[in-house]
Amino acid sequence: MRYLLFSILIFPSLALAEKDMHADHAEHDAHHGHEGHVAMDYVDGTSTELDVPRFEEFVSDQAGNQIAVISVTGMVCDFCARGIEKTFQKDAGFKKIDVDLNTGKVLIAYAPSTEIIKKEIEKKILSNGQTVTDIQILTAQ
Repeated sequence: MRYLLFSILIFPSLALAEKDMHADHAEHDAHHGHEGHVAMDYVDGTSTELDVPRFEEFVSDQAGNQIAVISVTGMVCDFCARGIEKTFQKDAGFKKIDVDLNTGKVLIAYAPSTEIIKKEIEKKILSNGQTVTDIQILTAQ
């Protein structure tokens, strides 16, 4: 009898909660406007999602500089983004940084002569509480 009562009261509540979760996710996507994000393929066969207008604006004044495109998980708020910015602004050869919470990307411009060490980038991101899933280095044109 208890289990029957439990089933009658709880299962409909779970179904409503799941429906609300899906509605909230759709509302979240609409709020953030994921249009303008495209998958960008690299020469090595990997790909990443970038906000193209934001990326183009970032590299517009960086011709010849190296750009680290870092995919990060765990960035959930502006506080996370500011922590990452402060950490990398101390680097020698640092030129510019952009942290995009919507795509989970960090763009860092370095002088052409700077040696970029991926393990050091991973260590700095981890010290801020996030995890690096991929790092690609390119030269701005």
